[in-house]
Amino acid sequence: MRNGRNPYAEPTGPDERVGLFFGAECRRNGRERGRIRRGHRRNFGVKDFFFLNVTVLCYNGCRGMYLVQTEEEVSSVETDLISKKELLELTGISYGQLYRWKRKKLIPEEWFIRKSTFTGQETFFPRDKVLARIEKIKNMKEDLSLDEIAELLSPLPIPRSVKRSEVAGLVSETTLRWFTEKYGDPEEWEFGRVLSLYVLDRLVKTGEISLAEGETLYGLLGKTEGMGGEKGCELIFFRKMGVSGFALIEAGQDIRFDDQVKIPVRLQLSQLSEELKIKLI
Repeated sequence: MRNGRNPYAEPTGPDERVGLFFGAECRRNGRERGRIRRGHRRNFGVKDFFFLNVTVLCYNGCRGMYLVQTEEEVSSVETDLISKKELLELTGISYGQLYRWKRKKLIPEEWFIRKSTFTGQETFFPRDKVLARIEKIKNMKEDLSLDEIAELLSPLPIPRSVKRSEVAGLVSETTLRWFTEKYGDPEEWEFGRVLSLYVLDRLVKTGEISLAEGETLYGLLGKTEGMGGEKGCELIFFRKMGVSGFALIEAGQDIRFDDQVKIPVRLQLSQLSEELKIKLI
């Protein structure tokens, strides 16, 4: 109660705003609606309006400040995540297996997301990523040790060199000829160089870049050393008014372009690295 008023009562005037806990309406003039999630309690009011598809703060008249999310936002977030309980039930793995795979770095630590729920703190995961990763681990663990799987899943390069005969089986003859004319024809290759050529070849074969653009790409991919660490890097190919370019960012980071920039290619290098390592087994 505040000033003799029930903070949960229906609004009595056009400017009164009402906020309720967890999933109730919040409105001004009876038009804007959102779902409320409890946040940090502060003893001050907030004048912000809120609208669909945005997240704002709303004061409920009882010394509480609450995060307001629209139904669209809440639905999107909840759909993208899977609880630990549901994950174990769907995949048939045990609690012990899940955390052993985490210790072995088969499942990235940042995928273990702690969130507040009605029953307290619970662990959630990015649904599509973790389900695909667990399926992959289950398929590989019959033939490989957990340490070998961890090496394959890591974005870090493999320690051994790659023979030229192996490289010839990984990229097209056109791409390999282009490389040898530009950079020579070594008998043994470092993994990073093979990965760069592998990425270039894929984009050239799909017609997304030309070989001339591939030369720029190859030069950029040689600068990934030390970037991203265990998270790896993301490659972005963009065009603006007929001019093309490439960018490398650490995985999980955001990048903004102006509206005239088109992004035909966005690749997770860690996924291509993993794919290449499996082919080299």
